[in-house]
This record gives sequence, C-alpha cells and structure tokens, in this order.
Amino acid sequence: MAWKIATSPFLGITIFVALIAFLSFNFKFTQRLFSPEELALYNGTDESRPILLGIIGSVFDVTKGKSHYGSGGGYNHFAGRDASRAFVSGNFTGEGLTDSLRGLSSTEVKSVVEWRDFYFRSYKYVGKVVGRYYDSQGHPTKYLKGVEAKAARGAQLLEKQKIEESKQPSCNSRWSQDEGGEVWCDAGFPRLVQRPLEIALTGKMSKRCACFEENQLSRAGLEVYAGCDDHAKRCKVLN
Repeated sequence: MAWKIATSPFLGITIFVALIAFLSFNFKFTQRLFSPEELALYNGTDESRPILLGIIGSVFDVTKGKSHYGSGGGYNHFAGRDASRAFVSGNFTGEGLTDSLRGLSSTEVKSVVEWRDFYFRSYKYVGKVVGRYYDSQGHPTKYLKGVEAKAARGAQLLEKQKIEESKQPSCNSRWSQDEGGEVWCDAGFPRLVQRPLEIALTGKMSKRCACFEENQLSRAGLEVYAGCDDHAKRCKVLN
C-alpha cells in the first residue's frame, strides 16, 4: 500500500500544485512598495541587508553585483535610491542623483528605459518606489505614462534617423589620443551635413559626416571640414 501511495500520480499532482502555490506566494511576498526613505536603508552600508537600486520607480535587488554596487564600488551612487537621470547624464553628485527626467530628450529617455529593461533581465525585481512614478497603491502615475510615451517617440525618431541616414553613406572615422580624429570616404568626399531638424533637436549632435559624390557637392548645406581641401578624401577633425 505504501508503495502504491508513493507512486500515485495524484500525489505528484498535489505536490506540483503546492509547489506552484508556494513559489507564487513567495514571489508576491518579496515584491513591495518602498518610500524613498526606506529604499535608502538598502544602500550597501549594512551588510545584513540586500543592496537595492531604483530606476524609473522599479526596484531591483543588485546584491549579486556587490563588488560594483556595494560600499566603495564604482556604482554605489545608484544604491539605495532612484537616480534615473544619472544613467544618461553622468552626473553622480548632488542634484544629478535624481529620479526626474524632465528636460531630457526623447532619445535620452529611451536610453533610461532601456537601462530599466536591462535590470529586469539581469537582476531580481523586488518592488516599486512610491512617489514620482507610482502612487501609494503601486499604480503607475501620469508621469510614468508620459515617460513611456516619450521613450516610444525616441524610438520612432531613431528609426527615422536610421532611414534618413541610410540614403547617404556615412564617413569612416577613427580617433586616437596621439593623432586625434580623422574621417574619410572610400567613395566620394567627406562633408558635414545637418541632420533633419526634428532629429537634431532630440540630442546634442546635430551634424554627421557623410560621403558625397562630386556631382553632389553643390548641394546646399554641405560643410567642408576646417583645414581640409574641397576634394580631399581624408580630413583631420580639429577639436
């Protein structure tokens, strides 16, 4: 009888259902809402606590990256807070360590959203920060919806830029500390060309280097590199 019970398919199903229920409960239990003050307690200075990081209101356990996010680590400035803006601004002090994305271009906001997606793929998601992106019930705020919409717009603009720039081949380029920068064309001549206004407004770089055939050089808006001959195929880039 004992042997029959041990091999009963019903027992296997019961155990499987119980395991799924336990894992589901444990997963929900580990996700919670954090105030900014609570999140600050998980900044890597207390060895008994996990290290948590917030980005666009989502909180992740980055303890497995302790060498980077722990005290003294190169990314410790991200621990215990939501410093979304710093992921693209590179400002890791003072006002730079903020969750506000106001004033960033749509492509910059898209980059922050991509960083959040990276953490979803690479680390354990444990909850949300109550404030700018989620309300006290954990529901998305209008600000979060606006960020998502702006990121989507950034993706559209980058795709438009890709299509526009594919119509005119880009220059080859290289840079070294000793020799500086250089651009060249395998076919045609290097020229600086203004990006379409809508695209230029989404980031800091408004011009790019493209290669033009001789019969195209009379086009309006093409700029010869400073110090470079009109028909040179290679040009030094002066800082």
